[in-house]
Amino acid sequence: MLVPLKWLRDYVDIDIDVNEFADKMTMSGSKVEKVDFYGEDIENVLVGKILEIKQHENADKLIVTKVDIGKEVIQIVTGAENVSEGDYIPVAVHGAKLPGGVKIKTGKLRGEVSEGMMCSAEELGIDPHYVKENSKDGILILDYEESYELGKDVREVLGLNDALIEFEITSNRPDCRCILGIAREAAVTLGKRKKYPAVVVEESEEEIKFDINIENPDLCRRYTARMVKDVKIEASPYWMQRKLIEAGVRPINNIVDITNYVMLEMGQPMHAFDLKQVSTGKIIVRNAEEGEKFVTLDDTERELDKDMLVITNGERTLALAGVMGGANSEVTDNTTEILFESANFKAENVRATSKRLGLRTESSSRFEKGIDQDLASLAVDRAAQLVELLGAGKVLKGVVDEYPTKHESKSITVSVDRINKLIGIEIPANEMVDILEALEFKCILTPSNEILAEVPSYRLDMEQEADFVEEIARIYGYDKIPALELEGNPTLGIKTDKQKFGDVIKYTSTALGLDEILTYSFVSPKGIEKINEPKDSSKHNFVKILNPLGEETSVMRTTLIPNMLDVVATNISHRVEELSAFEYGHIFEEADVEPKQFGRLCIGMYGKGKDFFTLKGIVETILEKIGFKGYEIEPENNNTTFHPGRCAKIVYNNKNIGTLGELHPDVIENYDLGQRVYVAEIETDFVFDNSDKTVLYKPLPKYPSTSRDIALVVKDSIYVKQIDDIISANGKGLVEDFKLFDVYTGDQIEKGYKSIAYSITYRSKDRTLTDEDVAKVHDKILSELSEKLDANLRSN
Repeated sequence: MLVPLKWLRDYVDIDIDVNEFADKMTMSGSKVEKVDFYGEDIENVLVGKILEIKQHENADKLIVTKVDIGKEVIQIVTGAENVSEGDYIPVAVHGAKLPGGVKIKTGKLRGEVSEGMMCSAEELGIDPHYVKENSKDGILILDYEESYELGKDVREVLGLNDALIEFEITSNRPDCRCILGIAREAAVTLGKRKKYPAVVVEESEEEIKFDINIENPDLCRRYTARMVKDVKIEASPYWMQRKLIEAGVRPINNIVDITNYVMLEMGQPMHAFDLKQVSTGKIIVRNAEEGEKFVTLDDTERELDKDMLVITNGERTLALAGVMGGANSEVTDNTTEILFESANFKAENVRATSKRLGLRTESSSRFEKGIDQDLASLAVDRAAQLVELLGAGKVLKGVVDEYPTKHESKSITVSVDRINKLIGIEIPANEMVDILEALEFKCILTPSNEILAEVPSYRLDMEQEADFVEEIARIYGYDKIPALELEGNPTLGIKTDKQKFGDVIKYTSTALGLDEILTYSFVSPKGIEKINEPKDSSKHNFVKILNPLGEETSVMRTTLIPNMLDVVATNISHRVEELSAFEYGHIFEEADVEPKQFGRLCIGMYGKGKDFFTLKGIVETILEKIGFKGYEIEPENNNTTFHPGRCAKIVYNNKNIGTLGELHPDVIENYDLGQRVYVAEIETDFVFDNSDKTVLYKPLPKYPSTSRDIALVVKDSIYVKQIDDIISANGKGLVEDFKLFDVYTGDQIEKGYKSIAYSITYRSKDRTLTDEDVAKVHDKILSELSEKLDANLRSN
């Protein structure tokens, strides 16, 4: 929130340096984001009065003027066409500095001495949009007051010599989203008294006659209105425009500016209706009809639903409650009668309406955080007072105030002893009472050392004793609370077995050259469709988000594959030639009682040197490192996400715990990948539960080993795994290791067959093996391979 310091000074005396003030406010809980000093790049620009204007003798488009700047009269040559004798204007004298590094010096223009320069609004850093018509295309005419002190620093006259403070207002302190709210905090921080504006309305004799009907008092807690006649629509005075501009609001006209001024000053959004457009003499606050169309002030037609609240005149809708008024009742230059509205709407409803329509305004941003119900009547009176002050119209007598359920004050009892225990120091009870009363709580100190505190109506955040601990600590001063060492029995924080298991997965994956990615758990349901999951798949069993930001984040993910493919697609679109990545995270599934989450490891890769066997080797290495044994990798041809014939499943005790392979061409097309991509997904919770975490150590072998190579010719349909199993089963305890080192198909092998070559290592634990010992086992292996797989030794 932007707070002009000079506006803040209207309500509290700030007699310290602005940076020191900002530090104190931050320490007391009102965090200052930054402090800007406007006008600091303007020097020696003074108020002057034009005494004489003559035509330049040597230039038709120049005039020579005599300007009184207080201590002296100087001559200025200018080409401005909007100045007249008697005008007060800003004068940059010799040695002056202007925004942008401009420096002014005495010089000559076509033979005439010019001892300074008359300044336009733009040259002083004031947007011409915010000045009167007679100053927009020329010199800034200071005609906002009757007269000025000549020679006075123009920064003081125009309010260009102060600071603008930006506060970060947390969502639990909506009362601070206004100048008066910050003033309350500043007063208690500095130990000063607050100066609330005295709101007194000068009413005419004519009484207001108007009806208000609230059909849904749960959504509209209060609705107040005042009527103004003989309205004169014109520009606001400079002082009001300047305050609005500095606070980040664009001035429009005096009536609209008054509503914005009250909103910024008091925190109560307001609206002004053209009374002739209301026409029926009544306001009805009701729920919109389903599908009702309404054109808002921004000239956009919006479709409403039955949960939205609207303001009507009984015949047509005039405004979206708490969000924006309608184009059919806005204040125009022809408006002569207005109705000021100041209401209180349910925060949740305004938030939902604003979000559903994608329409967030200064008004809705305040209502959706919550607003004091008692503020409505004060704000409408303040607006009426400003109408009188600006001479903008005649305020009718009386206020229409529909208040179905009046706000009841809330009292909370807090223990002085408990507060001191939680803060860690001894603050006297009387000092606590003083702090709370400075914050406008009404307090009674009981004999049992408790404080009975009545909460101000605007402090919507005060719900329990813990809130009072924070209030007392921050105002007492966090810097006064000593830093102490922790007491008690500290415990050593260690990771659980499952966390260590996850670390091994991550370390191993990284060591294998994979980059870790992290993606959102909130996803779009369309991701499952893009990976071709069948309609009856459990992956469609989404946990739905109750308040999603949009369809793209409307459900919890049931698989990591779409997230991985989004990352792959992004890298391919950015012309990244190859990628190897993994994500170790969770998926979520709906269940009868409550949603459940499960661990998953997803691997994705593409590019040069990446194929199915690269992926398979990485998966096997990771499973080996985490101690998962006894699984089989079998062909999988029924998975619609993967390419048929280039996909495998990981099976453990007849349970499928993972899938790996090349993506299906349709999936590649859905993600516009344009090349082969390889993906694996593994159920890590199951792997963790069934891993053998025991580490066995073997002594170094005492006896030498010997090896034999074999090249087998088998049918193409035979899997290497079948050969592995036969070698393992017939090793007789002598086969120490065996490795596949070649697979060949070609002209030297009969069509439909392939050559598979192994190196088998033999070793005994208790003796040196003879050729006869090895031959018996080796021949048995070859015999079993021939009998069960029709495998023959390759002859060429």
